[in-house]
Amino acid sequence: MEIVILPDSAEVGRVAASVIADVVARKPDGALGLATGSSPLAIYDELARRAAAGELDFSRMRGFALDEYVGLDYAHPESYHAVIDRTVTKPLGMDPELVSVPDGLAQDVPAACAAYEAAIDAAGGIDVQILGIGANGHIGFNEPTSSLASRTRIKTLTPKTRADNARFFDSPEAVPTHCVTQGLGTILRARRLVLVAQGEAKAEAIAAAVEGPVSASCPASVLQLHEHATVVIDEGAASRLHNADYYRYTWANKPEWQRY
Repeated sequence: MEIVILPDSAEVGRVAASVIADVVARKPDGALGLATGSSPLAIYDELARRAAAGELDFSRMRGFALDEYVGLDYAHPESYHAVIDRTVTKPLGMDPELVSVPDGLAQDVPAACAAYEAAIDAAGGIDVQILGIGANGHIGFNEPTSSLASRTRIKTLTPKTRADNARFFDSPEAVPTHCVTQGLGTILRARRLVLVAQGEAKAEAIAAAVEGPVSASCPASVLQLHEHATVVIDEGAASRLHNADYYRYTWANKPEWQRY
């Protein structure tokens, strides 16, 4: 993996957005994998700024969200249908008809999951997948012990994840217990992965994902198996990395033709 350590959240968003912008510029009718949560917001803000300035055109890009709560009405402001529309589709000027979110209200959940996988395949696969990381190492809603080869499916959220997400709801009890999420195997099929994290609360998870063994105990460690994964983090999230000085040195000495 390429590890990029930057001074603050704004710079994390700028550099990660530059990686994605390169893909959009080369393939304006490609497919973006879209993450929710607080970590990617700086990316979307920067991409929206570039789109408003006429530097990027997202109107033909497809979008595939990582996950959705099961049983939460799509009109709820914290459904990922609503969040993606509010933070990504509208600000970037994407066509809503080209943006897909897993079906958390399906009567036949396995069939809906299979259909989501088929839709990604029909789009030619995901060109660049944006990822955040949970404090327990989850990506998407692939909680610890998720199969490293898993596909889109229903998952039970851990009490820790529900507690972390309770700030978005009226009460902890209002957080759904289940979700539909792209699997780790699905994520690995994307041509490019960009994971962002900010703050010391993510430091342990980042260290396990980047420098620990590849293990279902830390789902994000599966990124070590991908041929083109970039991890963009601030100093807080980097605070437990043993090789942080080497990562800084590598970034400082990156050839100009490789820079974002």
